[in-house]
Amino acid sequence: MKSLLSAASALAIFAASPITPAHAEEKSAWRLFVSDHAQPIVHAIDMETGHKIDTFTIKAPTSLYRSDSGRTVFAVQGKGDVISALSSGISFGDHGDHGDIDVEAPKLLDISFEGKKPSHFVDHDGDIALFFDGEGKARVTREADILEGKPAIREVATDAPHHGVAIALGDHVLVSEPNAEKPDELPVGIRVVDRSGASVGDLHECPDLHGEASSGNLIAVACAKGLLVMSAGKGAPAIDLLPYAGLPEGKSTTLVGGRGLQYFLGNYGPSAVVLIDPKSEDAFRLLELPTRRVHFAVDPVRAKFAYVFTEDGSLHRIDVVAAKLDGSLKLTEPYSMDGHWSDPRPRIAVAGDRIVVSNPLKGLLHTIDAETFEQTTDIAVEGRPFNLVAVGGSGETH
Repeated sequence: MKSLLSAASALAIFAASPITPAHAEEKSAWRLFVSDHAQPIVHAIDMETGHKIDTFTIKAPTSLYRSDSGRTVFAVQGKGDVISALSSGISFGDHGDHGDIDVEAPKLLDISFEGKKPSHFVDHDGDIALFFDGEGKARVTREADILEGKPAIREVATDAPHHGVAIALGDHVLVSEPNAEKPDELPVGIRVVDRSGASVGDLHECPDLHGEASSGNLIAVACAKGLLVMSAGKGAPAIDLLPYAGLPEGKSTTLVGGRGLQYFLGNYGPSAVVLIDPKSEDAFRLLELPTRRVHFAVDPVRAKFAYVFTEDGSLHRIDVVAAKLDGSLKLTEPYSMDGHWSDPRPRIAVAGDRIVVSNPLKGLLHTIDAETFEQTTDIAVEGRPFNLVAVGGSGETH
């Protein structure tokens, strides 16, 4: 595994030299944004107290995504044909020898992105790409412009509506290529386009494209036969296929990227996950689970760990360096993976020193001490709390 700096939004780096309390004091703030499975609302919860800060009404039930900086939370409402943006109210400033934190009230921004059936949100260094399946188009903008209330938007169109994705990298956009013969099926590859909309190079084949994540300067997209791994830098990205090797028949369809360590965690079959280090000769390490997988997430603060929730109601901690489960904790009643893929099931987020698991059928958020891996206080949330996004960190206030 290759070491990387942890994201500043996950944990600010403090000055080594002392600063008198008269001029600055250290402050930590963590917020959890929670969507409801059935209602068009988003709750903002103060994780220091467990109390609700506010509830925001949107157009439709939503999936939540946070920007890399943590300053913005995006509510992607596939059944509402709109993406809403919320200010998290937490931001960080880098002053070289120390980091500042600024904490304000969260708010629903007076900005939305309308289009047919929005699906994917991808942020890369503040470049935001929003993909609308019902149009086969991506809308690209900058987080800084969104927060200033005047986002400049450029559209990138594909040949047909499809369940796709786009990734904005400076002057270039990587966008999925629909299946020309069967547009209702998954995309067949990735195309790179420049600011004029012209293609750069040939199509990078990726049959059954589904799943995207970034870790450090690498971006990975899951395909039927392996991963397309892209190196971000000046000019057009370098893109190579990393074939699945040493694995049984199968594929990944969901990826998350490591923080602090450069790796990817993906699903692989119903009851396994795979750890992927594209720079290692042994790139794929399969980890079998006790029962079928429900959801998984990486720890952005403790880079060595990731977490997976299984249908028997248990949360498992993964040691990503050793590629093994090193702890399990029973949290809920069973959540069977039989039934519809979109049924309400638990989701995981990491908020500083706490792991949070939603329990939508009980209206609870279970919190776990990340150091001891022991359950702590539950937080009651009306309705069916579902998707979770954690934002926060530590810094100095002046």
